[in-house]
Amino acid sequence: MNETMAESPPSRLIGYARVSTVGQTLDVQLDQLRAAGCRTIFQEKVSGVKSDRKELTRMLKGLQPGDVVMVTKLDRLARSIFDLFSIVKRINDAGARFRSIAQEWADTGSAQGRMMLAVMGGMAEVEREMILTRTAEGKARKKARGELREGRPPKLNPAQRKEALARLDDGETLVDVARTFNVSHSTIQRLKPRVGS
Repeated sequence: MNETMAESPPSRLIGYARVSTVGQTLDVQLDQLRAAGCRTIFQEKVSGVKSDRKELTRMLKGLQPGDVVMVTKLDRLARSIFDLFSIVKRINDAGARFRSIAQEWADTGSAQGRMMLAVMGGMAEVEREMILTRTAEGKARKKARGELREGRPPKLNPAQRKEALARLDDGETLVDVARTFNVSHSTIQRLKPRVGS
């Protein structure tokens, strides 16, 4: 009986708190996460649309199977369905579980939560297609006006390139990094020669 208990240690409850601007306070989120049992809380003051959130990246890298990542509300983790799905999928792939205090249905440890993850994946794909459609329409309008520049725009912005390189340095595979940014692994591979050059 003791051996069985030793094989399944209690889950680590890990909190993530975020506000968008320096003037806002994290106090309410921190109080709620502590009340929910989180002893470790990653916190930062940065926009949810930014891809280079250092504390979020640090938290994701340190996840272990059985961990539970908690936020007070879904919008503290991400500002779009695509990003939310991408982050929750990384938590899930690490063998950890995700929970939102405000949205009780957002718990990947339950059947309802796993269904939510699958639905989010579909919605993320729809969101991505809408972005691609708007981008294509914008390009067509610019081309019609003669404003379109020659050559393809970079697939990753400077902040995304920096994050991708940092994650490669930390040992993540090309495929995993590429999947996060929804690009091919060759796109990520082409970034590598820029380091140390």
